Amino acid sequence: MNIALVGYGKMGRLIERTALVRGHVIIAVIDPFAEGVAADGRVIGKTVADIGGGVNVAIEFSSPASAVGNIKALLAAGIPVVTGTTGWYDQLAEVEAVAKATDGSLVWSSNYSIGVRLFLKIAAFAANAADLYEEYDIAGYESHHNKKADSPSGTAKTLVEKVLAAQTRKTKAVYDKLDRPPAKDELHFASIRTGSDPGTHAVFFDSNADTIEIIHRVRNREGFASGAVRAAEWLAATPRRGVFTLDDML
Repeated sequence: MNIALVGYGKMGRLIERTALVRGHVIIAVIDPFAEGVAADGRVIGKTVADIGGGVNVAIEFSSPASAVGNIKALLAAGIPVVTGTTGWYDQLAEVEAVAKATDGSLVWSSNYSIGVRLFLKIAAFAANAADLYEEYDIAGYESHHNKKADSPSGTAKTLVEKVLAAQTRKTKAVYDKLDRPPAKDELHFASIRTGSDPGTHAVFFDSNADTIEIIHRVRNREGFASGAVRAAEWLAATPRRGVFTLDDML
């Protein structure tokens, strides 16, 4: 499979190594700061417009500010897209419309880790079980490295959505700092940016008697890269048209 990498930061480079191990070819690298990268016959460009022919799928890990433009341009060029960039989901409907208009294909996910998908299911199950016991309040937090551009993380938002949908006492999330007690129907979820933490997400159920805490800690980014490459394989293996999530692939 011939892959174009759009975004060549830490994740892009890890995806490259993972893809090569799985027998794929990196045919193009697109990144505003990609000049000077050893080409080895690959296209090296600053924008999606620099991608040549022969690309089976693009894997896009860039920034919230550039993701939507990248995805639209790739879809318009007829290139299937796997994106792991977060922070742009308020424009998802717009991207879906472009995918439909171009008869394109896109996989998006806030997190490509299989372990995170299990964590989300476990957290939702726990929220549903705790809903029967009003003495258990619900809250959560996430922590990431101090270079992460968006806050809260896309995974945190997905986690909160799953928890809210699984119970009845909390109806909305509050991600900002609170200078007041939270309302009974508010789920307070905090974000921390520090050091080199690749990702920690937690939800906890607290009562006067005890606390139940469910945590997912990332040891490294290999699970993200592996999931993204597997999603690209899934998208390119059989002609698919439309917008999909990691859940569709699984």
